[in-house]
Amino acid sequence: MPQKKKTSASQKGQSTKGQQSKGSTGKGSTGKGAALKTQSTKSSSGKGKRALAVKVKSAKGRKISSTRWLQRQLNDPYVQRAKDDGLRSRAAYKLIEIDDQFKLIQQGMTIIDLGAAPGGWSQVAAQRANSIKGKGQVVAIDISAMEPLPGVDVIHLDFMDDDAPNQLITALKKDAVDIVMSDMAEPATGHKQTDHLRIIGLAEAALEFAIEVLKPEGVFLAKVLQGGTEQDLLNLMKKNFKKTRHIKPEASRADSSELYVMATGFKGREI
Repeated sequence: MPQKKKTSASQKGQSTKGQQSKGSTGKGSTGKGAALKTQSTKSSSGKGKRALAVKVKSAKGRKISSTRWLQRQLNDPYVQRAKDDGLRSRAAYKLIEIDDQFKLIQQGMTIIDLGAAPGGWSQVAAQRANSIKGKGQVVAIDISAMEPLPGVDVIHLDFMDDDAPNQLITALKKDAVDIVMSDMAEPATGHKQTDHLRIIGLAEAALEFAIEVLKPEGVFLAKVLQGGTEQDLLNLMKKNFKKTRHIKPEASRADSSELYVMATGFKGREI
């Protein structure tokens, strides 16, 4: 989905779908010793009340950044909505919004999901391509272990591993792919330029792979960070696809710098 070393993503603990555990608390868990407070808040319209806001006190040994992440998770409406809807992660709603707007996924399509864990995007793709009933195929790959999903072929491997492209291609039932999508991201360092370069590296790797496997008119979708898409990435997209655009789904957190690049109308590989 060009780094100093092919395996650097695995060494650094590549995060996926924005759901990687931070600190010692784990995903969506309050952890031991967490002190919670609830506070009633007014709705944005000022009429009535919405769900109680949860405040988290810093527990001994927990970093402030971990406390903030936990509080954000507990108060994120998409996190609760994902649980209610039986979806693997809040990231599923990003793909749902994008697909509802651009109608990318059709029944019977072959789709590859890079950086798939915990499976939110793969879950949506399997439902909409109907691979659950064998009418399409979704192949997912991630460095993190991922629980099985109906209609999804899961490969537990770092996409930046040398053998990853071959394993993905071997798993395909058809010779060509309709959509390659990537929500891969490295753990944030707090240094904007460094984070930007690292995620662009993953996006460039994903794009190069997409060019090798996509069928004509195929689609490429990948996460980047605001602050300007690297020119090499943009030039390669424009060279190989008929149309490119940037997308910021409403499900992306307001304080997040993430957005997505989408390229449609793959022109086909040069022979």
